[in-house]
Amino acid sequence: MTSHPVDPYIFTSDTLPSDPRFMPPLTNGLLGWRVFDRIMHMGGVYNGEGGACHRADIPCPLAVQMKPDEVGSHMYKLDMRKGIFSHTVVTLHAKACQVLYTHRHHSNLMVMEVHLQRLEPSAQPITVHLDSFFNPQSDDITFRKAPDYKEGRHIFGQTNSSEVPGGIRPFVHMIWTPVSTSVTLPSDQRQTSWVFLVAVAETSESAQSNYNTGLELIATGDLCPSHLRSWTELWLGSSVEVVGPETLNRALIGCMFYLLSAFPSLDESAVPFGGVSPGGLSNGGKDEDYLGHVFWDQDTWMYPGISLFYPKLAQAVLQYRIRTIEGAHANAQQMGYKGLKFAWESAVTGRDVCPDDLIVQQEIHINGDVIMAFKHYFYLTQDLEMFKVGGGSEVVWGVADYWVSRVTWDPVNDEYHIKGVIPPDEYYTNVDNSVFTNAVAQSSLRFALELASHLSHTPPPEWQNIADKIKIPFDPELMYHPEFDGYTKGTDVKQADTVLLGYPLGVSTTPEVRRNDLEIYETVTDPLGPAMTWGMFAVGWLELGEAEKAQELLQKCFKNIQKPFQVWSESADGSGCVNFLTGMGGFLQAVLFGYTGFRVQKECLAFAPLLPQEVDALSVKGVCYLGNKMDWLVKRSEVSVTLRKPAEGSVNKEPDALTVVLNTGTTIPLKPGQSVTFSRQPGQIRKQISGSYCWPL
Repeated sequence: MTSHPVDPYIFTSDTLPSDPRFMPPLTNGLLGWRVFDRIMHMGGVYNGEGGACHRADIPCPLAVQMKPDEVGSHMYKLDMRKGIFSHTVVTLHAKACQVLYTHRHHSNLMVMEVHLQRLEPSAQPITVHLDSFFNPQSDDITFRKAPDYKEGRHIFGQTNSSEVPGGIRPFVHMIWTPVSTSVTLPSDQRQTSWVFLVAVAETSESAQSNYNTGLELIATGDLCPSHLRSWTELWLGSSVEVVGPETLNRALIGCMFYLLSAFPSLDESAVPFGGVSPGGLSNGGKDEDYLGHVFWDQDTWMYPGISLFYPKLAQAVLQYRIRTIEGAHANAQQMGYKGLKFAWESAVTGRDVCPDDLIVQQEIHINGDVIMAFKHYFYLTQDLEMFKVGGGSEVVWGVADYWVSRVTWDPVNDEYHIKGVIPPDEYYTNVDNSVFTNAVAQSSLRFALELASHLSHTPPPEWQNIADKIKIPFDPELMYHPEFDGYTKGTDVKQADTVLLGYPLGVSTTPEVRRNDLEIYETVTDPLGPAMTWGMFAVGWLELGEAEKAQELLQKCFKNIQKPFQVWSESADGSGCVNFLTGMGGFLQAVLFGYTGFRVQKECLAFAPLLPQEVDALSVKGVCYLGNKMDWLVKRSEVSVTLRKPAEGSVNKEPDALTVVLNTGTTIPLKPGQSVTFSRQPGQIRKQISGSYCWPL
């Protein structure tokens, strides 16, 4: 296998992975497909009731492999800058190229192009065979033929069963250009191309409209260019790169590419976003990749890195939760509690579709995880409209009411307990006072109180009382946080749990306690546990100023990256969920929030940069804060911040003026279109205060 020697966004190989699970996914937030696979998926389209609910398999007309008549050299390439996968064959007489992409702007479209080029004069036609694996049938949808539309084939069907009894069973309409068994370059032509189009939608009218759009773009020559423009816009608005080890740089680019692919277009869309599943849109059929369900993974692991660049994409995640409020209310009622209980595994309705009843009942920390995402968004944007009229306050206050009904009062110790839960460390069930669960409940109650003050809402007194008195397990002799009541120090754990108190929860502890938590749990964490774990340990060590220790742990994540196309497996041995976006999110956060020290706080964006020895510089472009876009360059001894002009992608009507406030007391105003440089040290980005002392530029 070979890699492109220059562009770190391009991944190449002369062979395909031996395990088809590690073929690259091509997704766009609505449609998802693993290259050459017979099956694709569509956001929000599930089949099966309750625990049997899974992402519905849809047959893919682009399950086609190209085979020239002549023997030649093969090259498979994933261009992450363009969002395109290609297979190129060069023979003695010709060059054939098959290009595949899921359109980034027109999200209902998928495309295959075949290009043939003659390399030397010849009187012979050149033929390339197109071997198709397409079968227009599915176990999840009973498809029927519809009349052809503009020379395209058309099938449609409805999922066989609904997520809940009597619920909606969505339709799927698909129109596609028939793929011939071969294409031929005539003897009198030097080169030519063919375009095969697939349009997928929930109604016939929408499928036809999207197919028409595709045909018009083909006619004007703008089908692929419009796709490329959308990817260009994404990369201009967000990038994370290092000057240092190529493997690290490529890993970061791969994480950004696959995570961005899982989110919808930046443009306004009438199609509701269906959330992000651990395996993304390309996966989630029966008995694999968590069935395409949405977990805490979305809010805790994938969301923070993307929301730092794109408030609009952050909104899409929050709106997914808002749309599932009715289901969350029903979940709480069914368990005998008030307020909202977000599903451990959700699909469209918000009702819990987890196949394991014990997990449904006990893994309740997801409620606090959801609120962390809402708080993170509010601190980044100060967008009160999302909470006033967008439904956000209903989520925040509904979760607070749930915690009130879920806690148990302990009069002996004058504190509240949460009993009978499963913590993030799923090796344990039915424990009391999971330290993470209680801390995230406390955090969500405090945010509910804060939001109430902004919206002139009178909160129930229980919110404050419980937030103040909920038990956060702590061992004063050993100076560490036990994972739950009765946890024995040295007992094995599955994944990051207690270490999440420092980041992302931001629980205030002394350096001694933070160090003890890291050391105690690092030695007992399962080495084959989920991939996001080691990134959180790395963040913790960076907080303590130990960059080399952090880098040692971050290196463990590379075992989860499967070559040649940077596809992640859930476990280091290649097993588990694929393509594991959760692990990518944890890895990206380790660099994005670890190397920079970024912390999204109530009144500022704090930073405390620190690089390991092997990294000379970190470039983070497109950081969005209070309506502004900033580019950061962190070097070993200095930091440069450039405020973009004009501000891009803002949800704020008018960006706030910003200033750098260093911990030494120096303030440096940020001016659009200009860069400021200062010695590497901790500080904050804050709203600019008129009349403050400014460092001369």
